[in-house]
Amino acid sequence: MKMYRIDISSWTASFRYPNLVAGFQPTLEVPPVSTVLGIINAAAGFYIPHQKLVIGYHFSFQGKGVDLETFYSIGEKGVPTLKATQGIIKREFLFENYLRLYTPDETIANYFRSPHYPLLLGRMNDLATVGNRVQKVEMPMVQNAQYITGQVVPFRGNFLAGQIQALPKYFSDAIPRNNIGTEPYSIISCYSKGQPSSLSAYRDESDIEKPVDIYLHELDFSSYE
Repeated sequence: MKMYRIDISSWTASFRYPNLVAGFQPTLEVPPVSTVLGIINAAAGFYIPHQKLVIGYHFSFQGKGVDLETFYSIGEKGVPTLKATQGIIKREFLFENYLRLYTPDETIANYFRSPHYPLLLGRMNDLATVGNRVQKVEMPMVQNAQYITGQVVPFRGNFLAGQIQALPKYFSDAIPRNNIGTEPYSIISCYSKGQPSSLSAYRDESDIEKPVDIYLHELDFSSYE
């Protein structure tokens, strides 16, 4: 299958757990689908009302650490006030990160040739850059994929071993933003050795230490309109 491959890297990254607001803030080891779609929107310069979309990605990192972060609370019982309360929390982050996107859609690929807005791998200080070029590659389909790592895969029907977490697929452009298509995913770290599966995937054997089988997310948001 012909795919466009986009390489994105950053020094730091942090992908928060949904609904964790107070206390220690751990990071997911793979960005959710919604984060990747947000990156596409930033590159495009506008909110894309996807109906059907095919996208795959692989995420890797070199290390993990914990930093202290100052925060300011400006509300009481959900209501903003003029008084700010200062506090400190510990936030986990990933270091030396590499995100590789795969899409058969040339329009999406072209957004990354000259991104409109800064790209972020998580929070506003996690600035990312796009590699020197967007490449068009041929990726063979493989059955019973066994090298699915550095990815999130829907848990229902696939049942891959990994950290199980409910994650949104996308967010609305309304205020307040609404989750779209939340469901459980298996989060499979780049440090996983892989595992047997019954999934079909597309294999990438270039510029990486070991083969990676890319699971393609076939997203349909038409029912959420």
